[in-house]
Amino acid sequence: MAAGVIASVVAPHTPRIGIEKNAPDFQRGLIEGLRAMGEEIRGLKPDLIVLLSAHWVSTFNWYVTGQAHHKGICIADEAPDLIPGVGYDRKGDASFARALSDSFNQNKVPCGVMDSPHFNWDYGIYVPLHYLDPEATIPLVAMPSVICSDGEECRRAGGVVHKTAREAGKRVVFVASCALAHRVMRGPELWPSKEHQALDHRFMDLVTQGNIESLAQWMPQYCREAVAEMDGRPVNGMVGAAQAMAQAGLRLSGKTFGAYAQSSGSGNASVGFFAA
Repeated sequence: MAAGVIASVVAPHTPRIGIEKNAPDFQRGLIEGLRAMGEEIRGLKPDLIVLLSAHWVSTFNWYVTGQAHHKGICIADEAPDLIPGVGYDRKGDASFARALSDSFNQNKVPCGVMDSPHFNWDYGIYVPLHYLDPEATIPLVAMPSVICSDGEECRRAGGVVHKTAREAGKRVVFVASCALAHRVMRGPELWPSKEHQALDHRFMDLVTQGNIESLAQWMPQYCREAVAEMDGRPVNGMVGAAQAMAQAGLRLSGKTFGAYAQSSGSGNASVGFFAA
């Protein structure tokens, strides 16, 4: 398979699954889904994961992690009782990070390289990777959700990831680490409203149909009506990367893995587009 984005997926990151033995029964299907999607991803033998996290938040500019190696401790600062401190150790890709930052800026998406040795992952980075690639075989470049970006810019950013990967000769998996519907409430067992669940299921149906253009056109309405996490910034990035795959002539196959499940009023699923 040629270089570029070869899969573009949404991966849940609820902190209650961060430590598997503590995960509630109603979220076990999310763990199973992440593991199954991880097997699919690893089978593609990608060179790199580019992950856009809903929990690393930047106000103005985009950033890409430029560390050659990621090693540290992740603490869920908003839920330290759930993830009080877990270690990670994974390769990065400094040269790709620099190329991606340059490409963002050339496409009028302001971006810098975040290569501080003091940076620690948020749980939006840690949790999905813990299950998608538990042996840490695939290098990582991570990106934040940017408050001053909108859905169109996030979709454009996803497209830039594909362009940069093609130019670098890299086979990349784009991961949007986020929930779908996200009007959160106290009570981990609570489901989204029936209306929000219906919107999530339509989202998943469009993905599994491989219908990227209909999904892209619907994204502003979906993100608004479903109250998508971070106003849909991560999931718009995923859609933009999939659009770029289709525009490059790839036939898209949509897949879901494991269960659609609740977490404090949010809807969560492992779902994405793969190059057929």
